[in-house]
Amino acid sequence: MTQLNNHNVGKLGSPIATPDYDRSRITPGIVHIGVGGFHRAHQAMYLDALMNRGEALDWGIVGVGVMPGDKRMQQALAAQDHLYTLVVKHPDGRYEPRIIGSMVNYLFAPEAAEAVIEQMADPQIRIVSLTVTEGGYNFHPVTGEFDLDNPQIRDDLAHPTQPSSSFGLVVEALVRRRERGIAPFTVMSCDNIQGNGDVAKRMFSAYARARDNALGEWVADQVAFPNAMVDRITPVTSEADISELSQHFEIDDAWPVVCEPFTQWVLEDHFPLGRPALDKVGVQLVDDVEPYELMKLRLLNASHQALTYFGYLAGYRYAHEVCQDPLFVDFLLGYMREEGSPTLAPVPGVDLEAYRLTLIERFANPQIKDTLARLCAESSDRIPKWLVPVIRQQLADGGEIKRSAAVVASWARYAEGVDEQGEPIEIVDRLKASLMQVAANNRTQPTAFVENREVFGDLADQPRFLAAYLEALTSLHERGARATLEDLVSSIGIQ
Repeated sequence: MTQLNNHNVGKLGSPIATPDYDRSRITPGIVHIGVGGFHRAHQAMYLDALMNRGEALDWGIVGVGVMPGDKRMQQALAAQDHLYTLVVKHPDGRYEPRIIGSMVNYLFAPEAAEAVIEQMADPQIRIVSLTVTEGGYNFHPVTGEFDLDNPQIRDDLAHPTQPSSSFGLVVEALVRRRERGIAPFTVMSCDNIQGNGDVAKRMFSAYARARDNALGEWVADQVAFPNAMVDRITPVTSEADISELSQHFEIDDAWPVVCEPFTQWVLEDHFPLGRPALDKVGVQLVDDVEPYELMKLRLLNASHQALTYFGYLAGYRYAHEVCQDPLFVDFLLGYMREEGSPTLAPVPGVDLEAYRLTLIERFANPQIKDTLARLCAESSDRIPKWLVPVIRQQLADGGEIKRSAAVVASWARYAEGVDEQGEPIEIVDRLKASLMQVAANNRTQPTAFVENREVFGDLADQPRFLAAYLEALTSLHERGARATLEDLVSSIGIQ
């Protein structure tokens, strides 16, 4: 067994790919906030690939954790010199391990806020990137306005030089750069939000404006916030993943990452202080990201929601189980072809039918073992951003919405907190208490769940949506998930 660290990385044998570059020569160029599995399987992987070409050694990543649970990752990565194993799991059972070396440090903000701020204020840092999840941007799901009532935000505004939130940390670093005559870094969102750069700009500017109006205007005018579309299915690392790595490859890695073979990154090329040559390692640099991001959000991400609640209620626990079931495949393809895709503009260079079929293949990869529980989590942040826009546009255009409405109904049924076998469901959502309270009365007050304007806006006022929703919810209660899908597929058909 080989402990993963700088000293031992050269001792790892085939088939484990290791860095071809001298890590001692790497200097920081990027600070990344929110170091989860996705960042390590995606952005950090692309930087590692570029470094393996002998380039971008001045673009090393300094990770930052802002959540209490990030302490454990900080300790795990520090113990192995910030190296980790990325295991690509192919559908045929082949594992492709690779040691990633592009991260050079990790700071835990709750214990080192000043160090985080000063790191971002360093002139060498030209990009601050983010994967803080859909809920990390602190905006109201319906109004889109920055939430100034958030207790953490209120505390940061009261003590702006000693912040704890990502907004407070980033803006304080920008203030110090401005005071020192250093140009502002680019803020690069890598989260699954439509117009993620635009959203980041509005939210960070709003925080800065609440701190000082002139500061907010300066952030909006002077800081670049490129949009991006990112894609790679990356399930949460399990104890089984750690054990498999040890058994198959004799690597002692406290926190490896597993992912699918597919990866995509479409990025708006707007970096005033420069950027790594990411186009050399497969990143698509474009003028307009929107067609690609809408394709991904409304087909891949919304389809995840379409399969997950129905799948869980029907007894499945993994995405690949659901997508090896022909009934679910018919339902998903029907949603993508007849409801999601009609809301999309042409996507340059993409065959949408091939993309849709590729999604089914990706979801069905048995090696990834992506849990439905993960896909069901934080639905109040996901459904309004990924699925509700499809419903609204289809209603406006006179298009089909029965499948989308049924997905919302399946979420409402799931939020009741008990499956069809009577077993409890662990709901993970920032609105858990209020959602479950309303869902508990689904049978006696069937419209109440979608009358939650914080989540759905005025969607319940749309008669066509409400009728489809109620039909699906009634069927879920009376006949169950599978029978409900059978009726949907047979009555609407699959074109």
